[in-house]
This record gives sequence, structure tokens and C-alpha cells, in this order.
Amino acid sequence: MTRSLLVAGTASHVGKSTVAAGLCRLLADAGVSVAPYKAQNMSNNARAVLSPGSGSDRKSGRGEESGEGADGDDSDAQRAEWGEIGVSQYVQAESARVTPTTDTNPVLLKPRGEGESQLVVQGEAVGHFEAGSYYDDHWEAAREAAVESYRRLADDHDVVVAEGAGSIAEINLHDRDLANVETARFADADVLLVADIERGGAFASLYGTLELMPEDVRQRVVGAVITKFRGDESILEPGVAEFEDRTSVPILGVLPYDDPGLPEEDSVSLPAPGERAVRGDDAPDDRSVTVAVPRLPRVSNFTDLGPLEREAGVKVAYVSPDAAIADADAVVLPGTKNTVDDLLALRDTGFGDALAAFDGPVVGLCGGYQMLGERITNAGVESTGDRDEVAGFGLLPVETRFSTDKRVEQVVRAVEGVGPIADATGEVSGYEIHMGDSEPTEEVARPLGEGSAATEEALGTYLHGLFENETVRSAFVARAFESAGKTPPEREATDESPYDAAAELLRDHVDLSALGVPEA
Repeated sequence: MTRSLLVAGTASHVGKSTVAAGLCRLLADAGVSVAPYKAQNMSNNARAVLSPGSGSDRKSGRGEESGEGADGDDSDAQRAEWGEIGVSQYVQAESARVTPTTDTNPVLLKPRGEGESQLVVQGEAVGHFEAGSYYDDHWEAAREAAVESYRRLADDHDVVVAEGAGSIAEINLHDRDLANVETARFADADVLLVADIERGGAFASLYGTLELMPEDVRQRVVGAVITKFRGDESILEPGVAEFEDRTSVPILGVLPYDDPGLPEEDSVSLPAPGERAVRGDDAPDDRSVTVAVPRLPRVSNFTDLGPLEREAGVKVAYVSPDAAIADADAVVLPGTKNTVDDLLALRDTGFGDALAAFDGPVVGLCGGYQMLGERITNAGVESTGDRDEVAGFGLLPVETRFSTDKRVEQVVRAVEGVGPIADATGEVSGYEIHMGDSEPTEEVARPLGEGSAATEEALGTYLHGLFENETVRSAFVARAFESAGKTPPEREATDESPYDAAAELLRDHVDLSALGVPEA
């Protein structure tokens, strides 16, 4: 009989994803067949993964916003082979050493602004809805899909490690809390509570969460973990003892403040719009380059920048759209859930003029690629406003036209080094998740094949995960250093896996026997 463990939080961003990934790796290392699961997620950081039952007759990679196949036939044989899930479940599947599928995150909400989110059910986009409409008209169907996906995972694995969303103590949502309360019930799951002590009030958060949980779900709690602790753990001992005495819930571990390097699930980790944050190597300015990334209001898939942050001599600066970029050495425009509205927001700040005057390499990823073109037509399909045509920044001779089709697939492309990735060779892999197609308005280099364009100074591509490919990442970094007139430092090789790091964090600081995790 499959065992399920729900990693639930007292709030958002408390470390649930890290704990879940670490448990998946520990169980996999012990020879246990384990799969991750999150019934409902809200994130614009997504990955393209296989749909269960995908076969050779399901190769289109496209599905209508209505959920139908590209030819209007909604039969199973015509559904897209690929679907979308939140990045955390992709990461957790990698940690569990299993192939990620849409069952690991059957319901995904992708915010696009104005109180609306795109609803993705079992990998396929259904439509855009406000919260009230989702709960009134679509939640029951979403729950059915979540139960169906869970059961498939449970049939194939010995353990399912489920991740909750936000807080499990949101009493206004207990009758429709799919990721927490409903999952605990239909999965018959044990519950592990996670609280972040960095923000203060960890004991109060745990105690209040237990008090506000539905009684039947509270009875499922097997323990709690405190995360992000700095300093001498013995200082916590009196609080731990009193908490356990008051609640009879054991504190199974205290995790030190340590980042294993897993991709972030949502934009909470980014600076707020209007603020600046720099990540990456802290090398002196004379031995480093800065890659400026405008903090888009509706940024998505910013995990694309993670590999650059880990490069020697590279600083990734997330900057306000109205900030000067002249002192940067390269610019990357990331993806966005709403290209048109974010393009207009950038234009209003004068970013277009700053970009036109910039003389270093520029890369646009997905929505960023669409912005770099000459124009976007049929814009109202993707925007929250009523517009037909919007001018782009004009760095690339391409035109993007939106339609209701959505492309979701993993791809492999041959590389033709040019412009910002002039030294890149071989093949690269990644994934595409986008609405709209971009076509050249004149002859232009297409260094990554279909869905890309480049000049000597600018590159645009629909390929997410671009910088995860070493050949492209190294070529781009080399070009940035060349543009800055600096010599890049030697790259330091590292074999450390973030999944192993997350597992080690738990192995060293959590009573795993209480969670039923056998020794490897």
C-alpha cells in the first residue's frame, strides 16, 4: 500500500520545496520507489514534461486554449504529448530519479495580471479565469483531475511525497484547499509541518497552524521541521521542549540557513518591482561582468538565469525597468506571462531607449524574444487589454503574431554560433512554453533553428533552459567579458548536486526514522 507524506507549511516560502526534494532523494537513495506531487500550484516558473500515456501518435506539441487538440479534435489520441507543471515538481522528480509527468502537478495556475490566472489542468491550458470564477466553476473538475493524477502515481510508486501550497491554516479556504487539506484527505497522508524561523515567530506560527487546522487533518501531523536557522541550535531547546509539551507534536529537526541551489518556485525570491538585487559571484568589478535583467511585473521562468548566477565572474543584477543599464556588460530579457503588458510597462519607463543605446550583447528569452522584435500583432489574444498591434523594441527583424494555440514541448536544437553566442557549437536542449509565433521580416541568422533569430548584438529564442547548456552559457559569458574588455576567470568545476545537497541537509539535521525514511 502506497504511503503518502504531505510537506505542509505555516506560510509561503518557508522551505517546503527543499524539504520535499531532499526527502525524494533520500528515499530514492534507499531504493524506495518515490514520486513527488503537488495537487495545485501557483507559479509562472514552469517546465514542459510528458503527459501520461503519451505515444508516437501524440506529437503535435500544441493544444488549444479550450483544451482541444490543434485540429479541434479533443480525443485522447490527439492531445499534446507535452504538458506544463511547476518547476518545483520537475526538480523533485529529478531528485527522486523518476521521469516527471503532468501527474506530479495536475493543477497549475499561472498569474498574468488583473486578478486573472491561466488554468492548466493535467498539463493543458484551459483558459484564463479570476479567482472567484475558478472556485465557482472549475474547482470541482480540478479536484477530480488531482485525485486521478494522484492515484496513477500511487499505483506506480511505494511513496508519494506531496508538497502543500502556502499555509495549511488558511481557514477561509479549508473547504477548497486542494493542495493541503484535500490532499491530506484523499491521499490519506501523514503531514509534516514546516516553519521558517528566519522571519521570526516560528513557534507561534506552528502553534497557530495546528490550532487552525481541521481536526481530522491535525490528527495526521507526525512532526514539524524548523528551517533557515542561524546560530547556536541549543538556544532553541527550551522553546522546542515547551512546544512539544503543549502540542504533543515533535520537532523532528532544525535546518540551518543553507541554500542547496534548487530553482525558485515563484517570484517571491526576486526583488520587488523598483528594487535592485545582485546575485552570483562577488568577485571585484575588474574581474567580473554584470548581466542586467529587468524585473518585469509579470516575470516567468526566471529560473533560466540560475546557471548564469553560478558562473565564475558573473553577477546577475535584477534591476528596476527604469534603472540605467549603461553600466552593465550584457542584458537578458526574461520570459513573462504577459508579453504585451510587460512590453508596454518597459516602454513607459524609457527602457526601450536605454536598450537601443546599449552596446553590449542582448538576449531575449521567450517573451523577451518577442519584445526584441519589430512588432506584435493580434496582441489582444495574450494581453489583458484590447489591442491589435504593439511595437517592439526593434533589435531583431522579426514579427510575432499571437493566436490561441499554445506550444508546449521539449526540444533539441543544432547550434550555429553567431552574435551573443558566437563560439557555441553542437546541440542544445531545452523546452518551449509559449503562445505566438515569431517570423523574420527579412533574412536573419537563426542560430537555434526555428523559434530563434540573431544579429551581431542581439539574440532571441523561445528555448527555455538555454543557459543550462554549457556550450551556450560559456559562449555568452565569453562575449560579455569581451564586450567589457576584461579577461574571464578560470571556471571552477563542481560536481555537487543540489538534490544531494538538499538530502544531506535533512540527513544531518532531521530525525528521518520518524518519517519512515530508511537508511541508504
